[in-house]
Amino acid sequence: MRRWITRIVLGLLAVLLVAGVAGYWYLRPLLLTGTGYASHSACAMAEFAGAGPDLPSNPLVPYLRNDVNRDGASSTVLGVLAKQRSWYTPGYGCTLSSSRPDFGSFTAVSANDLSKAPAPTASPEVEAALAKAFGDDLLDAGQDTLGTRAVVVLKGGELVAERYAEGFDATTPQLGWSMAKSVTSLLVGRLVEQGGVELDDTQLRPEWTDGRADISIDDLLRMTSGLSWDETYDLGTPITRMLYLESDMAGYVASLDLAHPVGEFQQYSSGSTTLLCSVLTERTRIGADLPRQKLFAPLGLSSAVWEPDAAGTPVCGSYLWASPRDWASIGQFALQDGVWNGKRLLPEGWMAETTTVKPVAATDEVGYAAGWRVNTSADGSLPEPVLPADTYWAVGHDGQRMYVVPSADLVVVRMGFSPDVASEDLRTEELVADVIAALG
Repeated sequence: MRRWITRIVLGLLAVLLVAGVAGYWYLRPLLLTGTGYASHSACAMAEFAGAGPDLPSNPLVPYLRNDVNRDGASSTVLGVLAKQRSWYTPGYGCTLSSSRPDFGSFTAVSANDLSKAPAPTASPEVEAALAKAFGDDLLDAGQDTLGTRAVVVLKGGELVAERYAEGFDATTPQLGWSMAKSVTSLLVGRLVEQGGVELDDTQLRPEWTDGRADISIDDLLRMTSGLSWDETYDLGTPITRMLYLESDMAGYVASLDLAHPVGEFQQYSSGSTTLLCSVLTERTRIGADLPRQKLFAPLGLSSAVWEPDAAGTPVCGSYLWASPRDWASIGQFALQDGVWNGKRLLPEGWMAETTTVKPVAATDEVGYAAGWRVNTSADGSLPEPVLPADTYWAVGHDGQRMYVVPSADLVVVRMGFSPDVASEDLRTEELVADVIAALG
């Protein structure tokens, strides 16, 4: 009898073991997404902000274990499962990879005058606008949820106001997330000005011998490629698979089939922007140093780092870090239609072209132009009625915003960590409107 019971127990244990292993391998892609996000954030935040990782609310978070060292960071579930590692490379930031990547040398960048300017003294009216943006009228818990970390205001190209949360200052690089898409639009303009690419260039990938061959650079900028996509930030979706499970992000995006006719349906896609940057690095043969050579060095964005994937492609849909002042410099460069220190770096009229919405058969992103959101839709309506019609802006995950208002000669940057705040509750449009009223 005892031998029979032992066999039953061992059999049950074997079944449980097999079920556990099978369950782990079924859940492994989801777990790797979580550990990939955590290791990248832990690595980057430690290097750029001297802080712990920014992790949004998720059931997996309590089970994550992070190990940060001078080479980067690794994350696991409960210390043993689904390990992911991010490597830190000077000049290039953090890259998720199974082994240390080699991106070669990087271009040195000297700081521009704005980054070295003394702290300004703002008027009481502007100070009140910034106070509201930081939630000074809220209790501590409300301020923490609002999560504002920086506000910078430029008027006429001059620094007129700035404020930072505790632990952050004018030199702290912050992740812009999808604000990088707007900067990609500027990078494309830089190469167009130099004759390296044209907006109507097609035949972008050698393996595209079907309808995808008709996808143009402009289609990738305007999110009208027609490639199958889902931008939902959830475990197991294309966007999280691209960012946390694929070593060659652009290759993954390029492998997707067409879900819509090219140029007819506008679907927001971080994949399109990263794919675009792989085209740019291939055309120029510069590689991961492309943004530093063509944009950061001419503008003096000394704090800026555009992190590449393991294949060496800058992750142009998401991973651009810069200090708030350098983000404001980017906005000022756009406001000046690509002229910097008296030199034209973008084609004349580039900003008018890329901040004009083109009509499409359907869109899931009303008011989206070529990398920028604009306040004049294709039908003439204003998405944000409290702002001037000529306003355009860059938008990033977790509450990142960069507004350019040509009619007010104004740039306003808001950075933060606001994963639990709806877009309409960030107080950013109100901030811009209040600053316009205060500065006249």
